[in-house]
Amino acid sequence: MIKIDKKEDGFYQFILKSDNGSVLLKSVSFSTENELDNTIKDIKALKNTNGKFFERRTNTDGKFLVELKNSTGKIIGSSGLYSSEAGMENGILNISNSIDLGII
Repeated sequence: MIKIDKKEDGFYQFILKSDNGSVLLKSVSFSTENELDNTIKDIKALKNTNGKFFERRTNTDGKFLVELKNSTGKIIGSSGLYSSEAGMENGILNISNSIDLGII
């Protein structure tokens, strides 16, 4: 499920959640709703790209996270933190499935 929020500062953000309600991905902030809509369209174009737009990262505490980049390489969203690499890979799979199924 994807939720679009207009934040108190007037910026827009989307949040992708799993079926059980956990957050899979939070977008960066967008200054206009049109910019957010165009980014979501760009994400839909990533369908069936085998995860090449995911950047796997580790923070200073050794936790794992994923950043989703658009076709130009700009970071458009980040996952929450995972305690294991396997958990992160499962998160990537869930995000990819959401893209492939057209949930985003």
